[in-house]
This record gives sequence, C-alpha cells and structure tokens, in this order.
Amino acid sequence: MASTICDPPVSAPVQVAHAPEPRAENKASYGEILKSSALVGGAQVMNVAIGIGRTKVMAMFLGPAGFGIAGLFNSIVDLAQNIAGLGVNSSGVRQIAEAVGSDDTDRISLTIAVLRRTSVVLGVVGAVALVIFSRQISQLTFGTQRYAAGVAAMSIAAFCKLVSGGQTALIQGMRRIAELAKINVMGALYGALSGIALVYFLRDRGIVPYVIAISAATILVSWWYSRKVQVPRVAVTAADIGHEVTSLLKLGVAFMISSMMTLGVAYAIRITVLHKVGIEGTGLYQSAWTFGGMYVGFILQAMAADFYPRLTANIHDHPTCNRLVNEQARVGLLLAGPGVIATLTFAPVIIAILYSAKFAGSVPILRWICLGATLQVITWPMGFIIVAKGKQNLFIFCEVAWAAVSLALTWFCVGRFGLSGAGIAFFLSYVFHGLLLYPIVRRLSGFRWSRDNAVTGTLFLSIIAIVFSSFYWLSKPAAVAIGCLAVLFTTAYSVRLLLILMQHNQLPRPLRKLAALCGAVE
Repeated sequence: MASTICDPPVSAPVQVAHAPEPRAENKASYGEILKSSALVGGAQVMNVAIGIGRTKVMAMFLGPAGFGIAGLFNSIVDLAQNIAGLGVNSSGVRQIAEAVGSDDTDRISLTIAVLRRTSVVLGVVGAVALVIFSRQISQLTFGTQRYAAGVAAMSIAAFCKLVSGGQTALIQGMRRIAELAKINVMGALYGALSGIALVYFLRDRGIVPYVIAISAATILVSWWYSRKVQVPRVAVTAADIGHEVTSLLKLGVAFMISSMMTLGVAYAIRITVLHKVGIEGTGLYQSAWTFGGMYVGFILQAMAADFYPRLTANIHDHPTCNRLVNEQARVGLLLAGPGVIATLTFAPVIIAILYSAKFAGSVPILRWICLGATLQVITWPMGFIIVAKGKQNLFIFCEVAWAAVSLALTWFCVGRFGLSGAGIAFFLSYVFHGLLLYPIVRRLSGFRWSRDNAVTGTLFLSIIAIVFSSFYWLSKPAAVAIGCLAVLFTTAYSVRLLLILMQHNQLPRPLRKLAALCGAVE
C-alpha cells in the first residue's frame, strides 16, 4: 500500500533520531501549516461543542416533532444555498488568492468587488426562488402546504448564508485565517444563543425565527471582519466585470456539481445499505460514519482553509507548488496518524461511550473508514492542484469517476461482505482516488512525492496496516497491546518531528522547553 501512495518506495529502516533537518524557509512554511491547522481545527472543535450544546437544548425545548421540523427547514436553506450559490463561495477563494498572488492592486480590487456583488445577486435570486416556490417546497418536504409561509421566511436565511459565503471567501482567499476562525466560532455562538432564546420564549412559534437567527448571526460576524478589507476603488469596464464573473461562475459550477454529487453518493450509499442490510444496519453505518470522519475532518477543514489559497497564489511556480503539497500531506499524516491508530485500537470503547453497547456492530465499519480517512489526508492535497489551476472540466471528471467507482464498490462490497462492505468500499474508493490523481497532477505540475513523505508514509501506513490486521489475526488482548504501543510510538514520533519541522521562535514557550527535552532543537 505504501508504494502506491509514496513514490519512490523506501526500503531503509526509519531512524527517528536522525530525522532530516529542514531548511529555514521550509520550517517557516511548516509553521504556517501547523498554525492554520491549530486555528481552524480549534475553531471546528468549538463549533462541534457549540452545536452539540445547541442541539441538546433545542431538543429539550421543542421535542422530537419540533426538532424534526427545524431540521427540515435547515435542510431547505442548505439546499437553496448550494444551488443558488453556484459554488461561488469556493471559486471565490481561488479568484481572490490568485489576484493576491499577482500583487496587482487593480486586479485585487476588481476581484473583490465582483465577488461581493455576485454574492448579493445570488442571495437575492435564492431568496426570491424560495418565496416563489414556497408552496411547492412545503408540499414536497412536509406533505402539506401549511408550512409555505415558513418556507418563504427561509428566504431571509438563504440570503444571509449566500452573502456571508462571499464575505467568508474573501477572508479565506486573503489568508486571514485567525479572522476566519473567529467568524466560524462567533457566528456559531451568537446564532446558538439567539436561537435558544427565541425558542425558549416562543417554543414551536420560534422555530422559523431560530433558523433565521443562526444565518443572521453568520452574516453579521462575517460582515464585521470583511469590512476591514480595504482596497482602493478602480475604474473597470463592463468587459472586465464580465470576464471576472465568467471565471468565478465556471469554476463555481464545478464546485456545485461536486457538492451535489457528494450528497447524492452519500444518499445512494445509505439507500444501498438500507435495501441490502436493513434499517438497523443503516443506523450502525451512520454511527460509524459520523465518528469516523470527525477527527480527520478537522484536519481536512484546516487544509481547505489555508492550504488552498496559499497553493493558488503559487500555482504557476511548480517547484513551490509541489513543495507545498508535499509539506501539507506530511503534516496532515503526522497529525492524523496517531488519532487513526488510537481509533483502530479503542473503537469498541469509543462506540460504547458515544452511543451504546447496541452499536458494537459498527466497530468493523469504523475501522475500515479509518483506513479510508488516512488515504483522504494523503490524496486531498494532490487534488487541490487541479482546483488551484482552475481546471474545472478535469475536476468534474475526477469527481464523476470517484462517485461512479464509489457507488459500484458499495453495491458489490455490501452484497459480498455485508455491512462491513460499506467501510471496505469507502477505503477502496480512496485507493482508486489516489491512483487516479497521481498521474494527473504529475502531468499538470510535475508533482512527485518527496523522499521525506515516502519515509513518513511508509512508516505510518505500515503501522496502521499492522494494527488493523492484528484485530483479525490475533487475540483481542494481543491486538490491543500492539495498538497501545503503536499509539505511544507514533505520538512520540509525530510530536518530535513536528517540533523539528517548526522554527524555534514559532513555538509557544512551553513547547520550546518540550522541544529542548526531545532534542528537537539545535
């Protein structure tokens, strides 16, 4: 497996004590990756905590029926944002980052102005569409038109989300990661507080205001930070605006198709599990899926937040581009590896704590999902090369190919291996994803895996394979013992190497002392 991911293969044993010392400029780059990962990952953790608290309180105040209605209204807003937004919140990040990378003030001003106005226009379009089709949407969603007024009111929430998406794209494209983290946390916190207050006083009548309040909090917070981005006004022609809008929408539509495809694949997989295994199996799959992607999801979110705009700004400098991809993949694996191994080892305990002993059947699926999530961390940085270069047709082709293979694998594996087949299919889909992407990005930028990544990848993938296999080939106590040793070793290895990769002055004071104790400084 390692030779598939890392080229060229490395046969020499890994010597932790002699890890290569990176150059000063590389240390600064690694420091930026780790800083952004900490900021965005920390914000994601806080968002999850806020979301859990909000969900608990809303469930208490509204009961199952009211909570279900609120969830349906949220789904309507999310779908409207996805369709009417045309992927501009994602393509906008690339456009802004590319403009900033050009150091052309006029181009930066034009791109920002077009992004802001396009977001407002799309927000109006999405809001008007919800009002016009409110009766039909209510009938389709709830089976009755009595919620049509509530659906029409969701136009306010959709407008807020679409506009705030453009404002957030501006912050992210300019790599103001600390402000992006604040937007995410403060928006979630203010939305939760105002929403809970509305439902507390209004109960069921507060459901619609609650959904609107969450979106309103997001637009207010994102506006507060985006207004700090001051750029000079420039005179532009209609042709300039048209060209910029065209570029924004072409890649944006590709992002929208990808997003819709991902949602469609997730839906189809659940339907496949339901039909082939049953309703209980669907619940077990959902529980494993929810937790399996949580930890790695934090890393991937951080990757998208800072790495994507940074790569876009350097996409025409192939040596720098390829170095950034290698660095991001290496840090991602160092951060994800120990967590994945810990999940493999303690999966039964984790499932029992988060859910109950009745969900023990989800443990095998969770372990396979962990293998696939590890490959996600490795393959995703390569995929960003395609996006950063603006190759929308190639991007769509890769997404369609992955979706088709993922569905085919799920259909076959669930039929052949039962419920565990859903996890096996997820893992194999990312084996295919890596094999698909590597020759493509090799042609686009001359990308090759670095020797450091070959060493790190071979080490972690080998250990993960050993721990995973031990639960099938050895007794449970022996497998757990191997897993515990692997967690301790990989954690120590990752911490020491991350300390080496960063510049000494970038570390907080407590970590500087730790680095000295570990011998990770000169």
